[in-house]
Amino acid sequence: MRLFCFPHSGGSVGEYVRWADALPDIEVWGVQLPGRGARAEETPFTRMRELVDTLVAEVDFGTSFAFFGHSLGALVAFETARRLRDLGRPPPDRLFLSAAPAPQLPPRGIPASHLDDDGLITALEPSYGELAVELREDAELRELLLPGLRADLTLVESYRHEPHAPLACPMTVTGGTRDDLTREELEPWRVHTTGPFDLHLLPGGHFYLREQKAPLHSLLAHTISRRDLKP
Repeated sequence: MRLFCFPHSGGSVGEYVRWADALPDIEVWGVQLPGRGARAEETPFTRMRELVDTLVAEVDFGTSFAFFGHSLGALVAFETARRLRDLGRPPPDRLFLSAAPAPQLPPRGIPASHLDDDGLITALEPSYGELAVELREDAELRELLLPGLRADLTLVESYRHEPHAPLACPMTVTGGTRDDLTREELEPWRVHTTGPFDLHLLPGGHFYLREQKAPLHSLLAHTISRRDLKP
């Protein structure tokens, strides 16, 4: 089974590729978007439709695979799954959607992509914590990361959910017990699948997947190995 991982705003695929050691029976693939990591010199996307159109045109996901997306990555994974289905291509066998409110809910927070660097870093502090501190102290890091982060925030702020028929694949939604994202914002993902749905709150904050990796890795391995992977 291939597990394609979609990073959060400003994120790179490196941390997901390192999951391979903890998930020996799963091929872990990172979806590296323009504007970060090895593709830092490329222009990042700021509109979801253009991003998803490019992904489905350029990536052969195969016929047996799952998606994992964290925060912004959850939206990208979800919209990519819907586009594959609408094109008549194989959709993922399962969606893992992490730390993202259901897309039909009103936008959270105040738009921040237009802020200057100091204002943007301040807006990032509640979720990004230590990284925000590093960005304040390191000019080279700001120059490297802020353009991609700003583009990703624009991507989120410009996103508008369009109702479509629900997917048929099973869906697992996860979040952190100390994140300010509530169960009431995660539970409404349920309407987007006719297949099995489950919701898990794991120890940690918005980046629970870094704070305590074992619970998430165990959940991924157990869920992918289950017989009900396909509806």
